[in-house]
Amino acid sequence: MRALVQRVSEAAVRVDGAVIGQCGPGLLVLVCAMQGDTDAQPDKLATRIAKLRIFKDESGRMNRSIRDHGGSALVVSQFTLAADTSRGNRPGFSRAADPAEGARLYTAFARALAAQGVPVETGEFGADMAVSLVNDGPVTLWLDTDA
Repeated sequence: MRALVQRVSEAAVRVDGAVIGQCGPGLLVLVCAMQGDTDAQPDKLATRIAKLRIFKDESGRMNRSIRDHGGSALVVSQFTLAADTSRGNRPGFSRAADPAEGARLYTAFARALAAQGVPVETGEFGADMAVSLVNDGPVTLWLDTDA
Protein backbone atom coordinates (compact mmCIF):
# COMPACT_ATOMS: atom_id res chain seq x y z
CA MET A 1 0.00 0.00 0.00
CA ARG A 2 1.03 3.55 -0.60
CA ALA A 3 0.10 6.63 1.34
CA LEU A 4 0.71 10.33 1.05
CA VAL A 5 0.46 11.70 4.58
CA GLN A 6 -0.01 15.41 5.19
CA ARG A 7 -0.01 17.09 8.58
CA VAL A 8 -3.00 19.42 8.48
CA SER A 9 -4.71 22.09 10.53
CA GLU A 10 -7.94 20.93 8.91
CA ALA A 11 -9.14 18.87 5.98
CA ALA A 12 -12.47 17.93 4.42
CA VAL A 13 -13.76 15.78 1.58
CA ARG A 14 -16.92 16.55 -0.36
CA VAL A 15 -19.03 14.48 -2.73
CA ASP A 16 -21.62 16.36 -4.78
CA GLY A 17 -20.94 19.46 -2.66
CA ALA A 18 -21.72 17.77 0.67
CA VAL A 19 -19.03 17.21 3.31
CA ILE A 20 -18.80 13.47 3.95
CA GLY A 21 -15.62 13.44 6.06
CA GLN A 22 -13.42 15.93 7.84
CA CYS A 23 -10.77 16.36 10.49
CA GLY A 24 -9.32 19.13 12.57
CA PRO A 25 -5.64 19.21 13.50
CA GLY A 26 -4.16 15.88 12.48
CA LEU A 27 -3.50 14.01 9.26
CA LEU A 28 -4.91 13.79 5.78
CA VAL A 29 -3.98 10.33 4.52
CA LEU A 30 -4.35 9.67 0.79
CA VAL A 31 -4.08 5.91 0.38
CA CYS A 32 -3.78 3.47 -2.53
CA ALA A 33 -3.88 -0.31 -2.52
CA MET A 34 -1.39 -1.80 -4.96
CA GLN A 35 -1.51 -5.05 -6.91
CA GLY A 36 -0.17 -7.85 -4.75
CA ASP A 37 -1.00 -6.18 -1.43
CA THR A 38 -2.01 -8.66 1.23
CA ASP A 39 -4.19 -8.43 4.32
CA ALA A 40 -1.04 -7.56 6.31
CA GLN A 41 -0.42 -4.26 4.51
CA PRO A 42 -3.30 -2.19 5.98
CA ASP A 43 -2.25 -3.02 9.55
CA LYS A 44 1.42 -2.40 8.78
CA LEU A 45 0.70 0.99 7.21
CA ALA A 46 -1.74 2.04 9.95
CA THR A 47 0.74 1.17 12.69
CA ARG A 48 3.48 3.11 10.95
CA ILE A 49 1.31 6.20 10.47
CA ALA A 50 -0.01 6.11 14.04
CA LYS A 51 3.57 6.11 15.34
CA LEU A 52 5.04 8.73 12.97
CA ARG A 53 6.56 11.49 15.07
CA ILE A 54 5.69 14.49 12.90
CA PHE A 55 3.91 16.74 15.41
CA LYS A 56 5.75 19.35 17.42
CA ASP A 57 6.60 18.82 21.07
CA GLU A 58 6.98 21.55 23.70
CA SER A 59 10.39 22.44 22.23
CA GLY A 60 9.02 22.83 18.73
CA ARG A 61 10.68 19.64 17.46
CA MET A 62 8.80 17.03 15.45
CA ASN A 63 8.74 14.46 18.21
CA ARG A 64 5.08 13.54 18.78
CA SER A 65 2.78 11.07 17.03
CA ILE A 66 -0.82 11.77 16.09
CA ARG A 67 -1.86 9.81 19.18
CA ASP A 68 0.43 11.91 21.40
CA HIS A 69 -0.95 15.05 19.74
CA GLY A 70 -4.58 13.98 20.17
CA GLY A 71 -5.32 14.59 16.50
CA SER A 72 -7.66 12.90 14.06
CA ALA A 73 -7.28 11.61 10.52
CA LEU A 74 -9.16 11.96 7.26
CA VAL A 75 -8.51 8.90 5.08
CA VAL A 76 -9.20 9.27 1.35
CA SER A 77 -8.70 6.64 -1.34
CA GLN A 78 -6.54 7.78 -4.25
CA PHE A 79 -5.65 5.21 -6.89
CA THR A 80 -3.54 7.80 -8.74
CA LEU A 81 -0.76 7.20 -6.19
CA ALA A 82 -0.06 4.09 -8.29
CA ALA A 83 0.70 6.23 -11.35
CA ASP A 84 3.43 5.08 -13.71
CA THR A 85 4.71 8.00 -15.76
CA SER A 86 7.77 6.24 -17.22
CA ARG A 87 6.27 5.83 -20.70
CA GLY A 88 5.30 9.35 -21.58
CA ASN A 89 2.85 12.04 -20.64
CA ARG A 90 -0.21 9.93 -19.87
CA PRO A 91 0.06 8.09 -16.55
CA GLY A 92 -0.84 4.42 -16.34
CA PHE A 93 -2.50 2.95 -13.28
CA SER A 94 -2.09 -0.78 -13.89
CA ARG A 95 -0.12 -1.18 -10.64
CA ALA A 96 -3.16 -0.21 -8.55
CA ALA A 97 -5.21 -3.03 -7.07
CA ASP A 98 -8.45 -3.82 -8.90
CA PRO A 99 -11.40 -1.79 -7.57
CA ALA A 100 -12.97 -4.53 -5.43
CA GLU A 101 -9.66 -5.39 -3.77
CA GLY A 102 -8.75 -1.71 -3.48
CA ALA A 103 -12.02 -0.94 -1.68
CA ARG A 104 -11.54 -3.85 0.70
CA LEU A 105 -7.96 -2.88 1.60
CA TYR A 106 -8.85 0.82 1.88
CA THR A 107 -11.62 0.00 4.36
CA ALA A 108 -9.29 -2.34 6.26
CA PHE A 109 -6.69 0.43 6.48
CA ALA A 110 -9.19 2.98 7.86
CA ARG A 111 -10.35 0.44 10.46
CA ALA A 112 -6.76 -0.45 11.39
CA LEU A 113 -5.87 3.22 11.90
CA ALA A 114 -8.94 3.67 14.10
CA ALA A 115 -7.91 0.57 16.05
CA GLN A 116 -4.61 2.37 16.76
CA GLY A 117 -6.61 4.94 18.75
CA VAL A 118 -6.82 7.58 16.02
CA PRO A 119 -10.27 9.08 15.35
CA VAL A 120 -10.87 8.47 11.62
CA GLU A 121 -13.28 9.83 9.04
CA THR A 122 -13.19 8.73 5.41
CA GLY A 123 -13.98 9.70 1.87
CA GLU A 124 -16.08 7.52 -0.44
CA PHE A 125 -14.16 4.88 -2.36
CA GLY A 126 -14.49 5.35 -6.12
CA ALA A 127 -16.41 8.63 -5.87
CA ASP A 128 -15.45 11.89 -7.57
CA MET A 129 -14.30 13.75 -4.46
CA ALA A 130 -13.19 17.30 -3.75
CA VAL A 131 -10.57 17.37 -1.01
CA SER A 132 -9.61 20.58 0.76
CA LEU A 133 -6.88 20.99 3.33
CA VAL A 134 -4.70 23.43 5.17
CA ASN A 135 -1.25 21.82 5.19
CA ASP A 136 0.49 22.48 8.51
CA GLY A 137 4.21 23.11 8.17
CA PRO A 138 3.98 22.05 5.40
CA VAL A 139 4.71 18.47 6.33
CA THR A 140 4.08 15.86 3.61
CA LEU A 141 5.47 12.32 3.63
CA TRP A 142 5.32 9.47 1.12
CA LEU A 143 5.04 5.97 2.63
CA ASP A 144 5.09 2.61 0.89
CA THR A 145 4.74 -0.73 2.68
CA ASP A 146 7.07 -2.31 0.13
CA ALA A 147 9.85 0.23 0.73
